[in-house]
Parts: sequence; structure tokens; C-alpha cells
Amino acid sequence: MAEMIEQLVGAQPKIEKVVEGMWATEGPAFSRAGHLLFSDIPARRIMKWDGAAVTAFRTDSNRANGLTFDHLGRLLACEAGRVTRTEHNGLITVLADQFEGKGLNIPNDLVCAIDGSIYFSDLLFRNPPPNPSRTDFSALYQITPQGKLRVASRDCVRPNGMALTANQQKLYLADSGPCTIWVYDIAADGALKNGHVFADMSSDKSGVPDGLKTDEDGNVWVAGPGGIWVFNARGTRLGIIGLPDGPTNCCWGGNFRDLYVTCGSCVYRISTHVNGTRTY
Repeated sequence: MAEMIEQLVGAQPKIEKVVEGMWATEGPAFSRAGHLLFSDIPARRIMKWDGAAVTAFRTDSNRANGLTFDHLGRLLACEAGRVTRTEHNGLITVLADQFEGKGLNIPNDLVCAIDGSIYFSDLLFRNPPPNPSRTDFSALYQITPQGKLRVASRDCVRPNGMALTANQQKLYLADSGPCTIWVYDIAADGALKNGHVFADMSSDKSGVPDGLKTDEDGNVWVAGPGGIWVFNARGTRLGIIGLPDGPTNCCWGGNFRDLYVTCGSCVYRISTHVNGTRTY
């Protein structure tokens, strides 16, 4: 690895397998209560790892994928056709399931901003049959603090993972179609502007840019072909942290210097030398 990436993870990165035996892991989110949640999509479960054991947090997840928490510690989830919030009493509130009277398709990943806005990606089914009851496009949406759903961007072919910068002034979005990362400025009302391609992640290895996170130094960590790709704030690739399986998503946890990565049937933990961005 290049010297620059060594400054972030060391010459020989410490990578530990902390969970195994799942079906297909995705959407990790670390709770302020000190445990990790992640989706096991085919099993239709949200799982909980407390540092010692793995248990089921929710056994009927409606094929939940991306997870995060809001600023009150409530779980937000992208599920089949909808975005939900799990209240402190365990009840599930549907935050969005249709746009302009038509159903959503495959909500994939999401992030909660400091003003209460929730951004989420929704992917159109591949080669979908005509279905006038559902939207016919992929998009990045914003649920405003007032609860209104609006399209934030339709730039990406297949919008996927996303993350905010530490100062909440920019949003990064993976496009798993052409394998690029986009970046947007965030306006005062939460609207996105000045969108452009930040980095190209084309590779001869299998995989696409998927989930991503940022750190307090402005770097962007992306689950992509062959491992975790790391870019600086200018879009220069610093290196790739190789993993034995194709990573799908990542999150900061523990002391926020540990990066948890979902890969196939496992979850890995990568020790770093940088502070990850805290978004909740």
C-alpha cells in the first residue's frame, strides 16, 4: 500500500473477523449504547453484535438493507419499498413508502443530517416489468425535517451508499452503475447543489462502489472492488485495504477509530489511526 494509506491504517492493517456464519451482511450501524447492528438480508433479520455474541435484534426485517440512527438514538432502516424508524418502545413508524402517489422500489442506504433531514437512495428494479403503481426511476431522496419527501438528485444511474462530511456541508453518494462517487454541496434547506463526479472506481476486479463513510480528516472510505478504497478530500485515491470477501458497507464504531465492514457472510473490524465522522 502507498505511504499515504499507511498513515491511516499502518503498514500491516489490523483486520479482525468479528462475526461469521450469516447469509449476506449489509448496512452496519454502531449504536451509542455500544453494540453493532447489521442486516442479514436473505434471512430477513437485523442482527446485533455486543462484542461477544450475535443475537437477532429484529426477526422480520422486511429485507432491511442500510441502517443508521437519528439523533435521538432511534434506528432508521431502508426496507423493501419503504424507509422506517424504530421507536424506543419497539414500534415501527413508516417515514416514506411512496412518492407522488407511487410506491418506492428498493430503498438501499441512508443518512441522517444534523437538521433532521434524512437522505436515502432508492434503486429501480433491474429490467422491471411495467408497474404503474411504482416510480419508474432511481433517485436520491430527502425527507425534510417537516416530513416532506422530495427528490434530492437523479444524477446517478444506481444511487447506493452515502455519507456526510464531518462539517455536514457535503454529501457523498456512490453510483454503482458507472462505478463513480458523486459529491454535493448541501444548501441551507437541505437541498443538494453543485453535484459532480468526485472519484472513479472502475476496476478489473468484481464489485461496485457500495456503502461509504467519511472521517474527520476529510477522507472517504468506500466499500468497493477488492476491499475498502480510501480517497482524500480532493478525490485522490490513497490506497485499497484488501479484504478476503467483497465488502458491501461500513461504519465507524467503538472508539470511532474502528471501521466495521460487512462482507458476504461476515463482519470485519479494521483498526485505524483516524477519527471517523460521528453522525449520531
